[in-house]
Amino acid sequence: MKTNLRSTADLAATALAPAIWGSTYIVTTSFLPAGYPLTVAMLRALPAGLLLLLLVRKLPFGIWWGRAFILGALNFSFFWAMLFVSAYRLPGGVAATVGAVQPLIVIALSRLFLGKPIRFLAVIAGFIGMAGVALLVLTPKAGLDPVGVAAGLAGAVSMAFGTVLTRRWTPPVSNLTFTAWQLAAGGILLVPFALFLEPALPMPTIANIAGIAYLGLIGAAFTYLLWFRGLARIEPSAVASLGFLSPVVATLLGWLALGQSLAPVQIAGFAMVLASVWLSQRATMPVRPIRPAASPEPANHPA
Repeated sequence: MKTNLRSTADLAATALAPAIWGSTYIVTTSFLPAGYPLTVAMLRALPAGLLLLLLVRKLPFGIWWGRAFILGALNFSFFWAMLFVSAYRLPGGVAATVGAVQPLIVIALSRLFLGKPIRFLAVIAGFIGMAGVALLVLTPKAGLDPVGVAAGLAGAVSMAFGTVLTRRWTPPVSNLTFTAWQLAAGGILLVPFALFLEPALPMPTIANIAGIAYLGLIGAAFTYLLWFRGLARIEPSAVASLGFLSPVVATLLGWLALGQSLAPVQIAGFAMVLASVWLSQRATMPVRPIRPAASPEPANHPA
């Protein structure tokens, strides 16, 4: 009973991360200047990573220097860069649907790198989740841009590799320290691209500072601490399926805060996404062995 409660608590805490990520779009469009994706990504990762490093006071050592930068690139630098390229070149619904392929990639990579079996139910759940996201966010006028689609797929592959390798490379430090290493490394890798590929950021307003603070402290440091904690305790495919919650929350926020309408097809998408997450968790539950029935004791007959 205690194990089930602990698993449910771990799942709920991990699910909070993609739920918060669902607020990224509305915060970015409402509080940040447009046209600075790499600079915003760098400001989201680096200050949060450096702040966490000040708290933990522990730098990587040995092989973990390389691993921190590899994971920082996969989970933050490259992933966020591809995410922004996809978002700028594709309608939001198409970008979200392309990115929703990530849980299926995680299933394949978990088999390759972790030796996890490919469960049919998990694959079905992944396709249901993709269909649900499509119903939730796609519009009839959505167009396809080859570069945007390629960037969306590249971002999904990057995050999938980061998810699986985070589980494979079990760190000898706390999740807080591990998060600090990756955020700082990812932010450092973004610095030259932000400086040389984008114009200088204008003088920030109070709203800009508030938006960056939210994305860095809550949308990066806090959420990725929960995400990496979940990856250490839950099957990677089950964790990846929770990412479907991000477009759900984004759509709900658009409805609540921006007055956007909800059509019946979007409500069906909600239901499919929630069903997909539930099926993914069911697929990774350990199968309880069936206990053989006890054989009756032989009767004692008098000789």
